[in-house]
Amino acid sequence: MSDKTDVLQGTLDLMVLKTLETMGAQHGYGIAQRLQQVSNDLLQVNQGTLYPALLRLEQRGWIASKWGTSENNRRARFYALTRSGRKQLQRETEDWRRMAGIMARLLGSEDAAP
Repeated sequence: MSDKTDVLQGTLDLMVLKTLETMGAQHGYGIAQRLQQVSNDLLQVNQGTLYPALLRLEQRGWIASKWGTSENNRRARFYALTRSGRKQLQRETEDWRRMAGIMARLLGSEDAAP
C-alpha cells in the first residue's frame, strides 16, 4: 500500500491557484512537482487529474496559458494566474480556512479556532 495521498475532491483548484501565485507561471509538470515537494512527497497528483483541472481553470478565466520552452528545452504550455484567479484564490482560501476550523472543532482538535 502506498503512503501517498490522493488529492481531496475540490482542493486541487485551490492548490493550483496558490502554486501559481507563489511560483509564478509554471507548466503542468512544474505544478505537479511543486505540490509533491510542498507535501513532502505525500501528495499524488497525476496528469489525468491535473490537466483537466488546468483546462477547467483556464475556461473559468482564473488562469491563462501560453506556449514556451521548459528547463529541458522542450515545448510546454505555461500557466499563470489572472486577476480573476487572484480573487478566486482569496475566496477559496477563506472558504477552506472556515471549513478547516469547522472540521477541527468537530474532530475535537485543541487548537481549533473559537
